[in-house]
Amino acid sequence: MTELKDSVLNENEIVELEKVSVEDSEQETSNALCEEMQKEELSLPATRIEVIEQIERAIERDIAEVKGEVEQLKQHYYKLRMQEYEVARAEYEASQTDEEEKAPFVAPVDELEERLKATIQNYKEKKAKYIAAQEQQRQANLEQKQATLEEMSQLIADADNVNKRYSEFQQLQQKFKSITDIPATAVTQIWKTYQLYVEQFYDMLKINKELRDYDFKKNLEQKSALCEAAENLAQEKDVVAAFKALQRLHDEWREVGPVDRELRESIWQRFKDASTEVNKRHQKHFEDIKAREKEAEDAKTAVCEKAEAVDFDALTSFSAWEEKTKEILNLQAEWKTLGFASHKINTLLFERFRKACDNFFTKKSEYYKEVKDTFTSNLEAKQRLCEKAEALKDSTEWQKTTEKMIALQKEWKKIGAVPRKYSDSIWKRFVSACDYFFEQKAEAMKQQNEEEAKNLEAKRAILEKLKAFDESLETSEAENVLRSIISEWNTIGFVPFKEKDKLNKAFKSELDKQFNRLNIKNKSARLSAYETSLKGGNSTKLYSEREKLVRTYERIKTEKQTLQNNIGFLSISSKQGNTFIKEMERKIKKLDEDMELIIAKIELIDKNI
Repeated sequence: MTELKDSVLNENEIVELEKVSVEDSEQETSNALCEEMQKEELSLPATRIEVIEQIERAIERDIAEVKGEVEQLKQHYYKLRMQEYEVARAEYEASQTDEEEKAPFVAPVDELEERLKATIQNYKEKKAKYIAAQEQQRQANLEQKQATLEEMSQLIADADNVNKRYSEFQQLQQKFKSITDIPATAVTQIWKTYQLYVEQFYDMLKINKELRDYDFKKNLEQKSALCEAAENLAQEKDVVAAFKALQRLHDEWREVGPVDRELRESIWQRFKDASTEVNKRHQKHFEDIKAREKEAEDAKTAVCEKAEAVDFDALTSFSAWEEKTKEILNLQAEWKTLGFASHKINTLLFERFRKACDNFFTKKSEYYKEVKDTFTSNLEAKQRLCEKAEALKDSTEWQKTTEKMIALQKEWKKIGAVPRKYSDSIWKRFVSACDYFFEQKAEAMKQQNEEEAKNLEAKRAILEKLKAFDESLETSEAENVLRSIISEWNTIGFVPFKEKDKLNKAFKSELDKQFNRLNIKNKSARLSAYETSLKGGNSTKLYSEREKLVRTYERIKTEKQTLQNNIGFLSISSKQGNTFIKEMERKIKKLDEDMELIIAKIELIDKNI
């Protein structure tokens, strides 16, 4: 009577069971993922060679039993490999003490990876054969179920002998249920046809109401228990385990026969509501996993973009490279804190990030090599400057040597950096030579300033003497006195630089007044006064004065040429013409005297440069 009970279903329950079957098919992929996530914890080997050996042993067993184990061991292999990589790189960086000569870390070749790949390939081939065999078996099972249904159809068609063939129909039911694992696409239709045939057969049996009521009551008790069990699954903490348990409850539900027609809808609704709650929790669980994977994917993509966005053109110094290196290392540390994206995307992102990091450290190595050559050249150039500075440091030609020292310092600034281990010593050598010279100069200038202060007072006294010159003296006597004053002025040494031009200008002005008053045109006297004005002038100022005199000379020369040309056009037949020519000849003579004086002044400047 059990088979009778199991088989009496109404139309509504058949429709709902069809829905459940469709849900079962749609959840198949999710179930597979659940199984992968619920793999039993393995005792993981400590070395990569042990991982490979354990995989090789595992694939010799039933492929169906080792799917999760092989994948877990494979991931563990690459985790060990990454740990070895990090340790090797840390040891390498710790051993590098000279940062200028530091080369990028190159990961050791993984000699075991080819063996691992061959082992995994062997596993994939066995797995493919296993899957093909499974699919072939499912197809064979489907054909057996279809043949069984055909036999059930023939029994239903024999309406006259249906009571006699009840036992045969039960055997066909047992046979149908004993055949499991058919293609998912056929599950719904097969169950639909089976339930239809069962209902048709039992409807034909016309079982008495008392027996049906007994079966309905017993079925209601079983289905109520299944509903309670499904409702309790909503409180299960392990949502994946709850979902798997629900599938088993659905299998049991299919095995339980119908209940009274009035209760069929309500009992099914209760069971479906409990199933919906478990399914929602299960779906949310995997949505949360996908959300975390997406969050990790976005975070890792952002880290990759930062590593790829390095502006190598802006890294023009060691400090810039070191600062950027810290950023890259921080990105690597941040990477380790991020969760996993989906398996395929996670692998691609890791390869992308590793490529960006490798590119950075390769560029850094190239820069260090290039800069090392430049540093060597800079060191040689600075050594030459040190030699020049050391050769000048004892010079007492303060002005010229100061200009040379300043020029060396400017040239030093133009030369780039040198290797760090020589930086301090080469700088101390250069600055010591410069400091020595300028200290000696400062000491000499201190003495010179004291002497110049005395000279200033002496020249001011001479200037006052010149201003109080006795205008009653005869011209010849006055000229001798003026020469004596000029001679006394010239014998006095340098005065403070800021007073020199003002003092010389005042002295020259007073001399010119006396020369003009006495109508003294003596060339030597004027040159003597001019030479006095040149005392203490620097090279730049003397060159400027010389260029000014040269331009004046050219102007006078042009003016003289114009006068000579004009004389050629004048008529000398009249007295007035002769007078005009004499005046022009006088002017030409005056211009000649001025040109001679300018030439003499230029010669004096050349002596002082």
